[in-house]
Amino acid sequence: MYTHMPNLTLAIPEELQEKMKKHSEIRWSEVVRKTIQDRIHDLELMDKLTSNSKLTEKDALEIGKKINLGVARKLGLIK
Repeated sequence: MYTHMPNLTLAIPEELQEKMKKHSEIRWSEVVRKTIQDRIHDLELMDKLTSNSKLTEKDALEIGKKINLGVARKLGLIK
């Protein structure tokens, strides 16, 4: 599929590495590659959806706070 791919060095906690070693049958580099690919896809979609938006970052943060507050109330986390 890919002809040449640059390498990426990733630092992970030792505890996580030990858990990964227990599942050596899994190609962890493929898991990471797929995760990055999925995140990039999501970001590109978000960029496309918001490209014509008139909202500022401040507006978006305020809307996010209101949504989080509403969800917390609905879940009974706050009154």
